[in-house]
Amino acid sequence: MMWELIQANRRKSIFIFIGMGLLLILIGFTFGSFYEPESGGFLGIFFALILWGILSMVSYFAGSKILLAVSGAKEVTQDVHPQLYNVVEEMRIAANLPHQPKIYIIADAAPNAFATGIKPENSAIAVTAGLLGTLNRDELQGVVAHEMSHIINRDVLVMTFAGMMLGAITLMAEVFTRSLWFGGGSRYKSKSSDKGGQAQIIIMVLAIALAILGPIMAQLLYFAISRKREYLADASAVRLTRYPDGLASALEKISGTNLDLKTANKVTAPMYIINPLKKKGMQLSNVTSTHPPITERINILRSMTQGVNYANYQNAFNTVKGKTSGLIPQSGLTDSSKISLRDSELSQTSVETNKQVKREVGDLMMKLNDFLFINCTCGLKLKVPPDFKDDSISCPKCGRVHSISH
Repeated sequence: MMWELIQANRRKSIFIFIGMGLLLILIGFTFGSFYEPESGGFLGIFFALILWGILSMVSYFAGSKILLAVSGAKEVTQDVHPQLYNVVEEMRIAANLPHQPKIYIIADAAPNAFATGIKPENSAIAVTAGLLGTLNRDELQGVVAHEMSHIINRDVLVMTFAGMMLGAITLMAEVFTRSLWFGGGSRYKSKSSDKGGQAQIIIMVLAIALAILGPIMAQLLYFAISRKREYLADASAVRLTRYPDGLASALEKISGTNLDLKTANKVTAPMYIINPLKKKGMQLSNVTSTHPPITERINILRSMTQGVNYANYQNAFNTVKGKTSGLIPQSGLTDSSKISLRDSELSQTSVETNKQVKREVGDLMMKLNDFLFINCTCGLKLKVPPDFKDDSISCPKCGRVHSISH
């Protein structure tokens, strides 16, 4: 069932992907013809495809490492955060994924998460320290299941190549526009004056139009792919957890924070479960967003009262949207297996427990930032910053001197 859904999902995305490819070829041909009217069109296509190929190769072999490094993510083991490790392991088993994704934590107070990895066996899930301090176990399970779904649905692979095609189109348009400012237009005029003809004028107008509209059109196609895959990741996630309210509550908390994710930028933002730049005003509307509206995603999840299979999600989607839509491929809708909802397994969390969690998250962020922890015999935990230069430190409570090895 899962493999059939992945294949159907991939077939639908490929039509949009082909549209981006045709746009890239058209831009390459037009820009090439602009500079070399006789034979430059095919040279422009060649250059466009080579550029896309180079960007895609870099992303394929090193994209995940670059993304994790830019995000400030650090790989952790089970002893650093046992609950996170256990939740990832649970969702891996539920998803029938043979390889355990690597686990990374970002030392940032803003709650968010993303998944990366071209292949499932090379995948990784990164969460912020703020996410671990904000969500309870059910909510954390929902977020991890969502990111695990991106891995099993091969979303990272598709979005990597689509993103690089978008990058190639944007880069070509940027180079063309800048060349006009630095004499490219005058060189074209001298060539076209020798050749003459209305065809060259049409090429010039078309090239300028594509330089302006091409990146916008490519972005809209890219956003269309991205938004649909976010819906499908939500649908797959609740099949794994059998508790839609966990993911819905997590989305509410993440979107409700007023903290900025310091390492996020326009390149990394689409990878997160909620776009961390949207609240900064960098997204103009839902049409120009990589993610569906948060309230819509939450309402769909909370409308799933009859079960958590794909047909249940499609029905909830249709109800919230107020129209019938073919979001889930037919192979998913014909699944007759009934997956019932489960209740929350959490008891009421005390205020003292919340304080303890916040302290633990604070300690976690310090560990990720290379603080040294020293447990004094009096019971006080000393937290030494990485730039501390002295060879020893005194406990402020009992005065005991502790040596520090640099």
